[in-house]
Amino acid sequence: MNNSEPQPVNIICIKWGQRYPASYVNKLYAGVQRNLTRPFIFHCCTDDATGLNPAINVIPFPENPGIKSWWPHVLVKLFTTKNGFGDLKGPTLFLDLDVIIMNNIDCLFDYKLGENCIIHNWVNWRKRLLGRVPFVGNSSVFRFDAGPKSDYIYQTFLKEMASAENTSIFNTEQAFLTYAMKEVNWWPKEWIHSYKWNCRPPCPINLIQPPKEPKECKILVFHGRPDPDQAIEGFKGKRIYHNTKAAPWIEQYWRE
Repeated sequence: MNNSEPQPVNIICIKWGQRYPASYVNKLYAGVQRNLTRPFIFHCCTDDATGLNPAINVIPFPENPGIKSWWPHVLVKLFTTKNGFGDLKGPTLFLDLDVIIMNNIDCLFDYKLGENCIIHNWVNWRKRLLGRVPFVGNSSVFRFDAGPKSDYIYQTFLKEMASAENTSIFNTEQAFLTYAMKEVNWWPKEWIHSYKWNCRPPCPINLIQPPKEPKECKILVFHGRPDPDQAIEGFKGKRIYHNTKAAPWIEQYWRE
């Protein structure tokens, strides 16, 4: 590589179990290809690489370090910050599989360079109204500097593993990640939207009006249900306020 050329940044995702097929990884990779202008390497940490695009670098799923609840576990996200994990070095953007790239994401590698960045987790309107918004990130999209600089996050996880997997202490892996990062920067809220909170109309309007397309959004996050494929067709949840009409506009962004 020419020394004048910028070093590639890293994109990493994790896939295990049966919920998300290889097509989710491939569509995420294609979305990054369309919307990131700088050189990048796309990594997938997985226990099954069958069907993945050959351009994707596969990182084998790590061994259980001592988690007692079950394995594989969502806490494997903490492994990405370990020095030497997958030979990752430099700016690294973690993406959950249930996100779609809607617009150019170069800014996610320019913002607060060298610092930890994560979504400020969404909460319902009642908590917002009462000012009860906890200092917790949403780990669907976060950036860190892979290598020695972020190894302290993983080391904190090793030292406090029992607390990390105890849901009465840290009810989610993203709560522990936010805590272990020590210093975080929230992404600008206009860049990353929640399908549930920013697109789905409030109940009972959701029963007649389809979800709106967020025009200025960089990344749209489908945390929980529905997943993107369910949202395209329309979704019926356990409660009527979970229901969504079909959102076919998702298909133009969520494709290989």
